[in-house]
Amino acid sequence: MEPSVAFAADSPPLSVIAAARVAGVALSTDPSLPSGSDPVLRLASGETLQGTNSLLRYIAQFAALPNFYGQDAFEAEQINKWLEFSSTFLSGSEFENACAHVDGHLTFRTLLVGFNLSIADIAIWSALAGTGQRWESLRKSKKYQNLVRWFNSILTEHGDALNEVTAAYVGKRGLGKLPAGNTKGIVSSGSSKETNVHSLPKENAGGFEVDLPGAKVGEVCLRFAPEPSGYLHIGHSKAALLNKYFAERYQGRLIIRFDDTNPSKESNEFVDSLLKDIETLGIKFEKVTYTSDYFEDLMKMAEKLILEGKAYVDDTPREQMQKERMDGIESRCRNNSVDVNLALWKEMIAGSERGLQCCVRGKLDMQDPNKSLRDPVYYRCNLVSHHRIGSKYKVYPTYDFACPYVDSIEGITHALRSSEYHDRNAQYYRILEDMGVRNVQIYEFSRLNMVYTLLSKRKLLWFVQNGKVDGWDDPRFPTVQGIVRRGLKVEALVQFILQQGASKNLNLMEWDKLWTINKKIIDPICPRHTAVLEERRIILILENGPEKPFVRILPRHKKYEPAGQKATTYTKRIWLDYADASSIAEGEEVTLMDWGNAIVKEIKKEDGIITQLVGVLHPEGSVKTTKLKLTWLPEIEELVHLALVEFDYLIKKKKLEEGEEFLDNLNPCTRWEIPALGDANMRNLKRGEIIQLERKGYYRCDVPFLRPSKPIVLFAIPDGRQQAS
Repeated sequence: MEPSVAFAADSPPLSVIAAARVAGVALSTDPSLPSGSDPVLRLASGETLQGTNSLLRYIAQFAALPNFYGQDAFEAEQINKWLEFSSTFLSGSEFENACAHVDGHLTFRTLLVGFNLSIADIAIWSALAGTGQRWESLRKSKKYQNLVRWFNSILTEHGDALNEVTAAYVGKRGLGKLPAGNTKGIVSSGSSKETNVHSLPKENAGGFEVDLPGAKVGEVCLRFAPEPSGYLHIGHSKAALLNKYFAERYQGRLIIRFDDTNPSKESNEFVDSLLKDIETLGIKFEKVTYTSDYFEDLMKMAEKLILEGKAYVDDTPREQMQKERMDGIESRCRNNSVDVNLALWKEMIAGSERGLQCCVRGKLDMQDPNKSLRDPVYYRCNLVSHHRIGSKYKVYPTYDFACPYVDSIEGITHALRSSEYHDRNAQYYRILEDMGVRNVQIYEFSRLNMVYTLLSKRKLLWFVQNGKVDGWDDPRFPTVQGIVRRGLKVEALVQFILQQGASKNLNLMEWDKLWTINKKIIDPICPRHTAVLEERRIILILENGPEKPFVRILPRHKKYEPAGQKATTYTKRIWLDYADASSIAEGEEVTLMDWGNAIVKEIKKEDGIITQLVGVLHPEGSVKTTKLKLTWLPEIEELVHLALVEFDYLIKKKKLEEGEEFLDNLNPCTRWEIPALGDANMRNLKRGEIIQLERKGYYRCDVPFLRPSKPIVLFAIPDGRQQAS
């Protein structure tokens, strides 16, 4: 006897039925339970399980699909959170907020968790499909493109099973009415027909208008190649995330390669920080390589080009060489014999005094209008010890020489590069041709520039070295670690970048756009707490308030149950912000949030300054009739001290012009703290947790509760409605 799922006819557990059908789990159905009943799984042994999510987890254990409940405990916990979240779609008012949240999560993801279809995907898919026409209307629009892409891809892969289930249980108005006829036993043991996708469906294109030229699903290989000479910033992250996006979209490979060809600037500290940033961005990669892995091969290639007359050794002084390149004048060394070039090359390898005067140049075209083709430098001497391989080498390849070679050798199909390198693309292709190695396709995108923001590593280093910031992860910095510490969710950064697509147009972006996206992601799920500014806070005495304090357990977020609960204490004496107290008129009725209405009978003042309010609770009063909805805190010892930290931009000009000195445009005050009191529940905040202080804004906990004398440090998160300061 196969297990069966019993349920109320007006609320079939679509996700359970769909999961069983997709996973190849035999399950019969019985729509005979009373209205309002939770679904029940009846096993052959006579035992039962109750509740949609419990049934989904049970089915996942017997699925024919791999990792249907995650590949490890961490993924299983992520899946559990999505199962809980799926119920959010049932709230009509929260439906689009839920769509926006999942859309943001899916911006750079093929599936909700990991790399395999899971019960999380089925739960969210079913929640959408179960709304009937409401989702179908949104699905035809361009409002949630990532969500539609994901929904359609699951339907493409498992259409036979899912269409059969939705046809049986979902009408135009959604779940609730079974079609005429007997639907008992609709879930069979057969798995759905799988399609072998060779080309990319158009709806998978997300926010991009174009594809990678010549890209084939399953054959794309990309690389993100940062130089380990600084921390990853928002500009670099665009390149990283675009590589991630295309690798996932085309089911290809992504390599992280450290371009470590300049030992004077690089260090292991930067390697470690970059790997941390890459992990923070959620980038999955096949392997980590280093250009220094190929130094021996690159030296052999340079020697090969010298022997073939495609490169030569030049001892022209640097300034003179630069002038000759600008003027299209050939170097006197250009026609050296191969023997002379090889002899000088050996001097360079030895790092001798003679060798230090020389460099290797490609013999391309000194008259080409594109100056990057005017005999570029391939190799230079450098006696500084390399952070990874020490003093083994005295010569190092330039990026322009090493990059095309390593791209080709590592099997890169598409090299994503910022359009600022456009003029050097011809050089890249010419070097590949001269080397005689496999060709690589360059794909350009625009550099990301932000208002009031410096992205130069040299300039950012000045702020660190001069103590103007706390370090590379300072919340005022545009580094990945800085903006995440400020409270930006990586999903928001991904969505922000994809909204630009792979445009080649240079643009100066506003931070407010990014913070607006961030707010849409954090607002539906971040817990709510209460704070009152310490300065000039005012006591409101409620004459008919509780003689003894009492506690109520309230949700931390009224519309998102997984945010948990908090304990709120109600007392006769409560604290208000001075600004709120000063806006109340004597005799006015106000609403005390999470309590009810009160009438302020008396406002006590000294020298025109409010010192105390006296009022009475008015529980029969209507919230709809009051103008003021006030936050408050009980006067109890358990309140915690807070430091609310606000930030401003490091420079006071939107964009520095060419040649303009950033030191002349420093903002004199970029960080300030506001002391406040917070509700006692904030003792449990963890570092990195994002909350909303009611009527004050969003904050990220940077320093959690340690002891009563030390404040909890909360960093203000811009919401996009005002200047991000």
